[in-house]
Amino acid sequence: MINQQQLWDDEAARHYDTPGEGMFSPEVIGPTVEVLAELAGDGRAVEFAVGTGRVAIPLADAGVQVSGIELSHAMISRLREKVTEDQIPVVQGDMTEEVAGEDFSLAILVFNTIANLLTQDEQVRCFQNAARHLAPGGRFVIELWVPQLRSLPPGHGGTVEVSRPGYLLVDTYDVLHQHVVSHHVRFGPDLSDGREARIGRTPHRYIWPSELDLMARLAGFELEYRWADWDRSEFTADSRSHVSVYRLRRPAGR
Repeated sequence: MINQQQLWDDEAARHYDTPGEGMFSPEVIGPTVEVLAELAGDGRAVEFAVGTGRVAIPLADAGVQVSGIELSHAMISRLREKVTEDQIPVVQGDMTEEVAGEDFSLAILVFNTIANLLTQDEQVRCFQNAARHLAPGGRFVIELWVPQLRSLPPGHGGTVEVSRPGYLLVDTYDVLHQHVVSHHVRFGPDLSDGREARIGRTPHRYIWPSELDLMARLAGFELEYRWADWDRSEFTADSRSHVSVYRLRRPAGR
């Protein structure tokens, strides 16, 4: 079993933020926060796997009261360099079981993070925990990639997902267990630690949209919206990711 605390350690936390670039770029953060603020309305939001505050901080700046749950001590430490506990309170622990409060109007789990839970049981418990946090009618928003199994050549177990100067992303698949390992290779003279290359690996359990919908139903949710991206573009058979909004149709068990 992968030790997630070791996976998201001090080094990972130091290199996680890329201010103004990649997933921290204004064109990514702006639409994300706009949608989440609208869905939260006048209510409060809780972010599962809040990390270093990539989404939580700008969402709080937009006027939404935000709390978080985060497993990694290192990621929380990095978050605390930016905001105080009073500004964004965080419960340290597993997002499948820790509780940060109740009667939230919005629960958030973005950037493929539900796939960090490596069994179906854990993923189902994550939905159940989201339901525990929400007021009746509250929403659970998940951002998740679509498995790209159609791109696997016959007899091959991996794909090159990103290839650009200084960075290579290779995904290797175990289709029997719905597992994929992302191999992040960073190289070139810009590495701050002086090494020629740095390799990081992150394991995931991929989830088909239909399976995700069934997990939601088991926890008392129903699908309200599904978009291909935060710009609310149409989700199609060719979409590589989705933003799914689930609404709690009955009160969660306390």
